[in-house]
Amino acid sequence: MAKSSKNGLSPAPAQAPSSPILEVELKFQVPAERRDAARHWVTGDKPAKPQRLQAFYFDTVGRKLAAAGLALRLRREDGAWFQTLKGGGSDSLTRHEHQVRLEAGPAEGEEFPALDPYRHSQEQLGASLTALLEGQPADALQCIFRTDIQRCRRQLRVGRGRVELVFDEGELLAGSAGQPQRAAVCELEIELLSGQPQAVLEVARQHALRLGLWLDGRKKNQLGDLLARELTMAPARMAQATAIHAAMRFQQALQQVLCSCQEQILANASQIASGNHVAEHVHQLRVGLRRLRSGLRLFDRPELAAHSLRAQALAEGAANLFRQLGAARDSDMLAADWAPLLEAAFASAGVSAGEPAFAFVSPISEAVPPALVVRDSPAQNFLLDLLGMIEALNELADPGAEPAPLGRLLRRRLRRWHARACVDAVGFAELDDEGRHRLRKRLKRLRYGIEFSAGLFDAERLRRGLKPLKQAQQVLGELNDLALALQACQAQLTQGPQAWFALAWFSARRDLLKQQALPMLQAFAAAPVPWKG
Repeated sequence: MAKSSKNGLSPAPAQAPSSPILEVELKFQVPAERRDAARHWVTGDKPAKPQRLQAFYFDTVGRKLAAAGLALRLRREDGAWFQTLKGGGSDSLTRHEHQVRLEAGPAEGEEFPALDPYRHSQEQLGASLTALLEGQPADALQCIFRTDIQRCRRQLRVGRGRVELVFDEGELLAGSAGQPQRAAVCELEIELLSGQPQAVLEVARQHALRLGLWLDGRKKNQLGDLLARELTMAPARMAQATAIHAAMRFQQALQQVLCSCQEQILANASQIASGNHVAEHVHQLRVGLRRLRSGLRLFDRPELAAHSLRAQALAEGAANLFRQLGAARDSDMLAADWAPLLEAAFASAGVSAGEPAFAFVSPISEAVPPALVVRDSPAQNFLLDLLGMIEALNELADPGAEPAPLGRLLRRRLRRWHARACVDAVGFAELDDEGRHRLRKRLKRLRYGIEFSAGLFDAERLRRGLKPLKQAQQVLGELNDLALALQACQAQLTQGPQAWFALAWFSARRDLLKQQALPMLQAFAAAPVPWKG
């Protein structure tokens, strides 16, 4: 792709004054079959001529800006040029933005004006950019990709404020100007113009979901960067640490936990909904959902009636989505993890596996495609509920003095969870499959609760306490997967003697693993806990 010779770090010509804003918006992908309906919602019966927007996005070769969650662009709007820097907000609904209108356009023979990152240096967002570029050569920032968009707009007034609907059609382009990589764009944004952030959620719930659109947490700069890298998808988003500390108010800490969970949930849900994903995206989405449910239980406060009702509805939505994705996860696990091991066991015993029934076709055929699950209305409503609760915590005033300091409240709850898990761990030998599954869920909840509260504990005691807990959780996870594999075998016993061989092989592995699990669970029960000392 052609680039300007003036895109380095040297000062650029003067520009018009500007001010930072906090952008509040949601973006939805528009499926092909809903394109006309979405466009009509924005343009009406007499659509005006769309606005053409041409933008150029910049980053270093090593993608320093992308790694820091920053986006830097030059964009032409109706003949005028603007330089914009964007950075992440506290959740997926908000984003910081600083825009400067440029007085000078491109030099002769150039595609775009001179880029100068120091145009933003007087703002906090710009300071982050300046720090990233410290020590970089003058030509460190390169045009990574560009966009060519036809945009239609409409303003809409609702109960909680005024929003703008933005319908974008066009494409992303990366690579050489002669043979660029291309990706189509068809999306709808709902942006807050005035009022409360809940106005955006209100419009999204009442209109965008009714039209069959699906929420996408991926920004244009992220999708363009993937295109420039010639990647088909973003990697699965793992859980990120929370920043809880003892001086926080209860609701501040809960909000930190919810933001951490929604980041993991929405990133993986967006990739899954695109239809281009791998099994790890489904797994990490389910991890995020379980973390969310654990966080809500950790911070359960019955005396906050409004909060408790929201939390209960949110937990139910997370549980439903978790279960809906369970069949797909189980099928992935059986096909990818256990089927190859079973085939090797057949080969080692000199037995023919026969028909491919031992790839566990039955569970696979029952799994609804994850993309359809995530795009469906219940999942989309759940995602909006999660964002809505995060925003509601900003509006919900603390009910006077806390009944106890945050650290004391969380330690008390973790002690109860730990005690219950220890009872089952000590009596592990007597547990059946259901009991082992219950213990596994208790260990997961305890682990996530401790990780959420990590800032309250001594780092070394935290490390020593989590290690046996993670080991116990892992072995119980393998036992749970073996139980699923045994169920799959039992459902296929009529297929012939190979099914009985598989049943015996899985049973033997389960018995061996149960013996190995007992000392691990005893070690967990005897391990030091991080909230003491």
